[in-house]
Amino acid sequence: MSDQFKEQGGTSTMDPSPLRRWIASKFMTSIVDPEKLKKTRRKEELGRVKSGAMHVVEYFHQVDDGYSHLAAQMLKALTEKYDIELECHLVSGPLGANAAEPELLIELSRYDSSKIAHYYGLTFPDNLPSPSQANIDLATSICAALDAQGFVNNAKPIGEALWSSNDNALASLAEALGCASESDLQEKIEAGNARRAQLKHYSGAMFYYAGEWYWGVDRLYHLEDRLSSIGAVRHPQMPLIAPRQEIIVGDSRDDGSLTLEVFASLRSPYTSIAFDRAIALAEATGVTLHVRPILPMVMRGVPATTEKGIYIFTDTAREARAAGVPYGNFYDPIGEPVRQCYSLYPWACSLGKGNQLLSSFLSAAFVDGVNTNNDRGLRSVIENAGLDWQLAKESVGQDGWQQALEDNRLAMYDSGLWGAPSFRLLDRDKTPVLALWGQDRLWLIAQEIQQQLALRIE
Repeated sequence: MSDQFKEQGGTSTMDPSPLRRWIASKFMTSIVDPEKLKKTRRKEELGRVKSGAMHVVEYFHQVDDGYSHLAAQMLKALTEKYDIELECHLVSGPLGANAAEPELLIELSRYDSSKIAHYYGLTFPDNLPSPSQANIDLATSICAALDAQGFVNNAKPIGEALWSSNDNALASLAEALGCASESDLQEKIEAGNARRAQLKHYSGAMFYYAGEWYWGVDRLYHLEDRLSSIGAVRHPQMPLIAPRQEIIVGDSRDDGSLTLEVFASLRSPYTSIAFDRAIALAEATGVTLHVRPILPMVMRGVPATTEKGIYIFTDTAREARAAGVPYGNFYDPIGEPVRQCYSLYPWACSLGKGNQLLSSFLSAAFVDGVNTNNDRGLRSVIENAGLDWQLAKESVGQDGWQQALEDNRLAMYDSGLWGAPSFRLLDRDKTPVLALWGQDRLWLIAQEIQQQLALRIE
């Protein structure tokens, strides 16, 4: 095994004991059981009715986060349509082990927000420099001086002044609305962080309602569906304020000149529900598909906390149900199973079955609950991919694949991305025209493909 691979955290130290692997897998499977979720929701609602409490939605706003600015633009519509009491908290970005690549995350939030804003009827400036720290501090101080209703009414103009670097507008808002003292500001952020930690989360742009978290405008439709299902809606005839974005293939078809790169990880829940759909998108649009596997984050030394893992796993379950994708019967493939599958990937590619191998492995780990940490489990992966187990045994465990995965990771980081799945769309000159992170950006990749093809027609 190469020293480079060891530096990425890919050694056997990442392998849990068989018992720990089984226990963790059973636990994660249980928390996404849809019947269990229904029972928990019913219990929450019965408790609320019994206590006579209102439907309380809590929102956690991070001023320097692009996703928070988009979410803040939805607050007024949310309170007008739904019969809720909205509590707003100021928070900092993710802290400690939850803060994987914080600088990249902030930059991505700005870039990504500018790409998705108009699809939700929102605004976010494109191609402007990042706000100065002085303006971020001033905007945060203004927000901290507001009560809940004042925040709902003014978070949008404050954010617009901040993100457009409009110093005069920000100064005028500070004069009109006031600013919190340094001590009050610090107290508000500490209180927001404490409340967020108490509810077991770590990020900004988050909505919380009755035991569940909803991230930004991308997950608001889940919250809206839930509020509607329990009758907490003032205007049922109104459409969702932030509907789910659908993958629209369109009529135009490429001749293979565009390339869709898919950065996939074999232990990523989000990859497991996006991988086959990404392949299908490439096939339907005619673009060239280039799958670029990467090591799971924890196997390359990126920390992960239990609360983050639980949120990701449960959020993936919601997204899978919305997309009609199977998911949830989990058997953790961390460590040796991932390494063995990747060691077979070059061989599978030589037979034209590389994508089938990765797809089969993801299905085994996240859909079928197959223990891939033994020969029986790995054999099922191989054979379900249409490959020969006897031939596979000759290649499994061999070195030589690690450098390709490292090259893929570096290429992903070059585009400001670090997690899986990530996507890059390249033009005919192999120049990236769009680079995005997350299974919930396939719809935007599809939009960009059609836009690129339309430019040629014009």
